[in-house]
Amino acid sequence: MKLSSKFLISFALATLVMGNIPALADGEPLPNRTGPRQATTNSVPHMQTGAIPPPTFTKMLLERVATIPDVNIQGSAMSIAGAKGFWLGFDIPLARPEVLVRGREFAHVHPDGSLHASLPPQLALEAVKAGWAIPHPWANQQNLSGFVMLYTPKTDAELDVVFELVLKSYNFVTGRNMVVVNE
Repeated sequence: MKLSSKFLISFALATLVMGNIPALADGEPLPNRTGPRQATTNSVPHMQTGAIPPPTFTKMLLERVATIPDVNIQGSAMSIAGAKGFWLGFDIPLARPEVLVRGREFAHVHPDGSLHASLPPQLALEAVKAGWAIPHPWANQQNLSGFVMLYTPKTDAELDVVFELVLKSYNFVTGRNMVVVNE
């Protein structure tokens, strides 16, 4: 599925509207990710090993994340050089500040296309089980049980699911209920 070149943002009913991206309804199980899990380090910095990301997917992901209200994309305060952090503006209240590792950065994407994000703990478990994520080495610490690495998306369908998970991270941290819907 191709990403629509036009993005529509609507705040009506606290809904983020983005063209041609299938939405996962709340309670709908994550689809199983196909292919093998990418190897990762077991320490910090927590990274994939040997991953070769399709460069267009990281660009498309950043374009989508840039449409989320009150999110700024800038250098990460907690990751490797070249990582892009997804920062919440100072005007947006935080529902769960304790799940943020540093500052107001709720997620970041690495140069290899993998991401770290704070998900609701149950969703993090589902993402791991379905092959989308691996727990971060810090996930066993208090308040970080939902902190995961999302594997590099390699297809349009994987990009859709990874963006959904980033948006769910945003909702978890902010208490908002933004969803992706079809035009």
